Order: sequence, then structure tokens, then C-alpha cells
Amino acid sequence: MSQPYSLTQPCRLSAVPRWDHETDVIVVGFGAAGASAAIEAAESGAAVTLFELASGHGGTSALSGGEIYLGGSGGTPAQRQAGFHDDTEDLYRYLMLAGGPDADEAKVRLYADHSLAHHDWLVAQGVPYKNTFLPQRMLEPETDDCLIWSGSEEAWPFAEQAKPCPRGHTPQWAGWGGGRLLMDVLAARVNALGVAVHLDSRVLALIADEANAVHGVVVRIDGREQFVRARGGVILCAGGFVMNREMVKRHAPHLLRSDDPIGGPGDTGAGIQMGISVGAAAIHMDQAFVSLPFYAPESLIKGVLVNERGQRFINEDCYHGRIGHHILQQMGDRIYLLADSATFQEPAELVRIGIAAAGDSWDEVESDLGLPEGTLSATVEVYNRHARKGEDPLFHKGAKWLTPLDQPPFVALDCRVGYAFYPHFTLGGLDTLPTGQVLTAKREPIRGLYAAGRTACGLPRWGGGYSSGLSLADATFFGRQAGRHAAGGQTDR
Repeated sequence: MSQPYSLTQPCRLSAVPRWDHETDVIVVGFGAAGASAAIEAAESGAAVTLFELASGHGGTSALSGGEIYLGGSGGTPAQRQAGFHDDTEDLYRYLMLAGGPDADEAKVRLYADHSLAHHDWLVAQGVPYKNTFLPQRMLEPETDDCLIWSGSEEAWPFAEQAKPCPRGHTPQWAGWGGGRLLMDVLAARVNALGVAVHLDSRVLALIADEANAVHGVVVRIDGREQFVRARGGVILCAGGFVMNREMVKRHAPHLLRSDDPIGGPGDTGAGIQMGISVGAAAIHMDQAFVSLPFYAPESLIKGVLVNERGQRFINEDCYHGRIGHHILQQMGDRIYLLADSATFQEPAELVRIGIAAAGDSWDEVESDLGLPEGTLSATVEVYNRHARKGEDPLFHKGAKWLTPLDQPPFVALDCRVGYAFYPHFTLGGLDTLPTGQVLTAKREPIRGLYAAGRTACGLPRWGGGYSSGLSLADATFFGRQAGRHAAGGQTDR
């Protein structure tokens, strides 16, 4: 009877009965991070073996819009064609703000300096970009256009410290779901480079010596446990943990208020657990992307969001993921989006936002919602009074979105947590250097172990600062860094 192996306990090097295979670099996971790591390691001259739990490539990356956050160095072709100049320091400052109070300055600096070169690398792999700009606020293009506003670049407080510029780049793909095209392109490059890809392969445990240096993995293929040695390193690119609701309950229980996790079957936290098994530190495990995708239509951005006390709590022109983050900070589950006849348009069906109350005055709406007299009406009165002057002294909403809500009838849209659509995925993971090297709690590298993508905690590490495209930017760029370093190459380009 074979020995049971565990994600939470390494197989000791002294207990390995045999080596079934040896390679330079092992990559665990065939999403964007794993593919990018494998490409870079192979191009550095390493023999690479990739193990993927599923029956094909893609992971959660293939379920996404394929959007990547890119800019700096004067701008990408799409930015320049649209008339934008994106200074590297503006990109750097924005990413530092987006990273929150514990932004990883070393990673932000490296990405800001080399983001344009990363764009060119993606194009060289075969990712097509139409280089056209859509100025409207949206979730992702329904056409095959490229450049969109994908974060809080124009919103307070970000716009005060970094010149706004659109940086969301989606592949030339008609309709939603460009992540499939992105992954097909990267996977084709992986295969062209001769990477040994094993699908339907479950990595059961890391192989480590008594000092916790990593030497390989135990993997089950066709029902048989195999022991694979990595001469250079193991790169964990196995996704986040949003589909492991027990881990979510332990680390980010607020996410259980929503039944809309975004992830694939592989987002079980396996990579994070394996890293912890050899002494790795997992950081920001409470952080997540949480969205209320209430726009488009973008006219709803002119509305006002209130909590169950009838009070505003956010500038509504910021990114919908920042809004979702702050909604979950509110007491109770009742959240309403207020609109008048001039701003109201039907929200998209997928977001499950209906009308909770309507009336010819805000007093009537307040009464229908069962709010204490004078609460909601006072909030709207203060908002309208300042909006007429193009001001928002409380939350600094941009002037282009400020308009008094004074055209009856009035509505309160039902954005209850647990009822409306609140998609979410985790941002916490293994602590790493920009090279992808996994760190202990003392921030000492674990020899032979790397991580990238949502198995690691990278550029996106604070829900209040997330922007669409940051996760794929982080996964592809720092997957490349991990692949190159594990293969023994340079790490700064």
C-alpha cells in the first residue's frame, strides 16, 4: 500500500524511494502564470516539466476577459494611438496606491519600469491587440477593441497623485472572454518550446530535505505516484483558494456573504498549502477582489450608493471592485443605489439588481425602504446641494459624474449582499521576492521554491485598490521572473 502524501506535509528527501523523472524546472499549474514561467524557463535553456490538474490548459485565466494592466515608458501603442502619454512614474504611483498600505515597492518598481517591454513580450508570443480605445466605462469590451479604463485612475484619491491614463488592454477578441485566446496563445508557445506537459496530473506534495529546501514533487499520474526531481526549482502557479470554502472561512470569512466565487476547480489553495508545508509565509490572506458590477450603463455612476442607514460611503465613480470592497465594510447587508429618472437605466441582468423602492419624492423612497425619517432624504439633500455646484466635499466624486438627483420618479435599486451579484476571488498567497522566490516569515528565501499568480501575493494585494487586468499582469510578468530565475537566468528584464 502506497504512503499517503499530503499538501500540508512535505515528502522528505530521505524517504524518496526512486526518481521517476528529473528535469531542471517543474511548473505546477497551466494558467497564465504557469505558462509564462514555463516559456521563460525554456527560453533560458532549461528543461521544463509542467503538471496540470485539469485535462487542458487555461485555469482561471481562461475564464477571464484576458485583460492585462499595461503602460508606462510613454505608453503602449494603444495608449499613444488614443492620445495618451503614460509616464512610468504615474504608473508607479498608481500601483503603489492600488497595492494599499503594504504595497510591494520592489515589485511595483520592477513592473512599472518594464511594463511596456512586457507588452512587447506578449505581442511577440502572438497575443493580438487591435490598439483601439473605448472611452466608455464598462466591465470589458463586447467588441474586439483593446484599451479601456479598468480601474480608479480618474477617481479620488488616485487621480490626485497619479495622472490618469487608461491601462486595461484586452486581446483582439469579439465579445467577453478574451482570456481563452490569451491562454491558447501562451499554451501554443509552451508546446512549441518543447515543454513536457502532463495534464490530469495531481501534485500531491513537495519533496524537501530536513532544512526544507525543495528538490521536487510527488505527483499522481494515471493513478500512480511518481517522484520528480527539479534541479533548478519548483514553481507553484496553482491559483488561489476561493473554491476552498473551508480556507475562505478560515482566512476571509466575509467572502462567504456572497455565493459568487470566481475560479476554476483548481483554485483550492493547494499551492499555498504546499508552500506553507515547507515553512513559507502566506500574507494578506483576508484580501480579495470583490465587485458590484453595477455599470454599464455608465449613467448609473451618476447615482448615489447608500448603506442601510441611508448614508453614502464611497465616491461612486471609482472602480466597481473598490466599491465592492467598501460595501463589505458596511454594517448589514442592505445596500441601495439611488437614481432619478434622468440617470436610471436598467442594470445588466447578470448583476441581479432590481428596484427596491420608488416614489415621487425621496421621502417616499425613504419610507418604502423602512429607513428612519430624515436619514435618506438628508443624504440626498446634501448631495444635490453640492452637486449643483459641481462639488462633492464628502467623497470627491468627479465633476463629470456629478448631477443632482432631482428628476422624479426616484428609485432605490436593491444591491443587497447575498442577493445581488458579488463576484470575488482571493488575493492573498505566498510571500515572494520579485524573482518569485518564496519566503519564510523571516523573509528568507526557501531554496528551490518559487510561486507566481494567485498562489503568490503580488501586485494586487488589497481589495480597495484592485483594477481589472492587475491579476493577469502580475501572473504573466512575475511568472516570467520566476521561470527565468529558476532556470538560472537574469531577473531584471
